[in-house]
Amino acid sequence: MRPPQQDTGPDYPKVMASPQEIARAEADYQRLRAAYLEVARNEPGHEVALAMIGAEMDRAHGRLQALMGLPRLPFTHEPSAVIRREARRIAEENA
Repeated sequence: MRPPQQDTGPDYPKVMASPQEIARAEADYQRLRAAYLEVARNEPGHEVALAMIGAEMDRAHGRLQALMGLPRLPFTHEPSAVIRREARRIAEENA
């Protein structure tokens, strides 16, 4: 017979990694995000660079989510699309 399960409170995601791993993944994501914005601002026509950095940024974001124990939600699969819109908006405001 199994003992009754104890209520542990609200369902919080289970962190799957050490704080150092999470910090490293966050730093990687932020570094790629900054690189994407830099290319988008200075060379907006360089679509290959934007696609490559964007893909790496999306992978880094997915890894960060996995390390933190968060599910991959449909609206978080491509954070590069959000950054691309932000970079376009900034470029239009500065033009």
